[in-house]
Amino acid sequence: MPTNIPGASRAQRPGARRRSSEIAAFLAVGVGAFLIDALVFNLLAFGLAGTGPMYELPLVAKTVAIAIASVVTYIGNRYWTFGRRELPRRWSRYVLFALFNVMAILLQLGCLAFSRYILGLEGPVPDNVAGTLVGQAVATVFRFVTYDRFVFRS
Repeated sequence: MPTNIPGASRAQRPGARRRSSEIAAFLAVGVGAFLIDALVFNLLAFGLAGTGPMYELPLVAKTVAIAIASVVTYIGNRYWTFGRRELPRRWSRYVLFALFNVMAILLQLGCLAFSRYILGLEGPVPDNVAGTLVGQAVATVFRFVTYDRFVFRS
């Protein structure tokens, strides 16, 4: 009995290609949002001279940065990453997107708060490692899973 069924593997390839394409687009959108998040956060928290207008309020600065980047992620993911999916217009999609973004923001803020207030690390390097690199990585995985399963589900 043959173990390789040619028709089955061909039928699976388009789905795998589509999934790979979605993951690549999601990561590209994420890189753009990451850069926006990092730029806005650093300008607000550290300015151009080391102490920005929100240096004493890093969680507020990070929240503003993430909110701006979230608009970019919605547009990029809706029209590029998941653009091939037929999605009926529903307000519930926007509500879910907002809810999952709030949860992702809390994940990022939790990483920054832990570094700043529990570990006592402060400054551009620890704030960016905790809030922007680690926090963004955790939030990105969370966003992909929730967007794929709930927000942009076809």
